[in-house]
Order: sequence, then structure tokens, then C-alpha cells
Amino acid sequence: MPLPLLSVAPISSNARVQSFAVGNDETPRQLSGNRGQGSASMTATIEQAYRQIYFHAFQVDRDSVLESQLRSNQITVRDFVRSLLLSRKFRDDFYRTNSNYQMVEQLVGRVLGRPVHGDRERIALSILIAQRGLPALVDKLLDSEEYLDNFGYDQVPFQRSRVLAGRAQGVLPFNQQAPRYGRYWRETSAKRAPVGSGSGWQPSGGFSMPRPAWLADAPSPLARSIWQGVVATAGFGITGLVLYTAAVMLSTASAG
Repeated sequence: MPLPLLSVAPISSNARVQSFAVGNDETPRQLSGNRGQGSASMTATIEQAYRQIYFHAFQVDRDSVLESQLRSNQITVRDFVRSLLLSRKFRDDFYRTNSNYQMVEQLVGRVLGRPVHGDRERIALSILIAQRGLPALVDKLLDSEEYLDNFGYDQVPFQRSRVLAGRAQGVLPFNQQAPRYGRYWRETSAKRAPVGSGSGWQPSGGFSMPRPAWLADAPSPLARSIWQGVVATAGFGITGLVLYTAAVMLSTASAG
């Protein structure tokens, strides 16, 4: 029997009141995907959705079928965002590279546009992922009153209350606050893919880490390169000797 979802109370007033901040360069572009809007406006909406969910989408990451459905009003912007969150790209690059706690922070920041309301909400939503998987959490956030009240069906989510009164600078954009890979995933991936030589190796991040235990008895990359060169040279030499011997035998046979 699944456990009921824990109740969570907001811990920040900024998520519950209307913003009175004057618009400036840090104000998010609140694009709306209303029915019948122009092609240029819809293109901007699609681009903003990709940036909000993926941070940056390469051509191979784009889904032409989803974009066509959105342009032809077959789906809403909320449906488009839902499909991006459940896509293989998001699963491979975000869901599988973060813990449940970090995944909750990623989704709440990208979908609801705010930080997590403390450990209680983080734990409650992580339990939901553990019990029912990623689609259950995506549906809960997109179907929530908070999402519908702030973004509705045809508006791309954005970071709310980024500019706060009394502060010289706005809050750092969420995509820069939350790295795509968690620290544990980065360290584990580095240990599983050594690229140096000797007792230590140098990952792409520039820091030095000890050689993994499972490679303790394995030869270093330099020793493997030398051995491969020796084997290749010996192979060419043996092949040349065999060809020379065959040529001498054929010439002797034809002379006799």
C-alpha cells in the first residue's frame, strides 16, 4: 500500500504574493502560447520551453513531431513541457544522473519556477519518485493548482521572484544554480573512465584522483601503448619474412 503524500507548507512569502517589482533586464520573458498566435511568437515559445527544461537543446534533441503538434494547436504548452520532461533526453541527462532529492530540486525549479520548500517537500516528493517513478512527479507538478495559477495551459514556466526588492542583483538563474550532473555522478563517472597514466589520472575537470582499485593490477596506458607498438612491429616483420620466403621458393621452383 503506497504511503500518502506528506503535506508541505510554503516557507517563502515570495511564492505566495504578487510581485511589485518594476520590470527590468532581469525580468523573465513571459511568453504565452495562446491559440492563433503568429509563427514567430510560437517559435519563441518553443525555444523558451527547450531552454527552461534542457537549458540548451541541440538539433538532435529537438522533437519535430511535438513542435508540429504545438504549432497546429493539437497540444497545449503544458503538454509540450510534459513531453520534454518525460523524453529520453531528460531521462538520460537529468533523471539518471541525479539522486531523487536532486531530481526534486531540478523539477520544482524548472516546472514551478521556485526553490523547494525545505526538507519536508524534498522528502515528500522524493518518496513519490521512489514509489511511482518520474511520470508521477511530473504529473503532480503540472496538474497542481500552483502551476495552473501561475502559468496556466499556454505559458512556458519561468523563474518567479528572481528580482527581489532591496537587493542590488537578482537571484542567480536556476539553470546555473543546479548543474545537470550531481556531484556523486560526476565522481563515479570519473572513477569508471580513467584517462591518465601511472598511479594517478587526470579527469576532464582538472583535478587529480587516485587510480581506481579495480585497475590496480592493470598495466598503465603508457605500457599498453608500448606493448601494442611492439606487437604491431613484430607482426609486420613476421609477415614480411613469410612473404620473402614464399617469393624465394617460387623463384627457385620456376628456375628448376
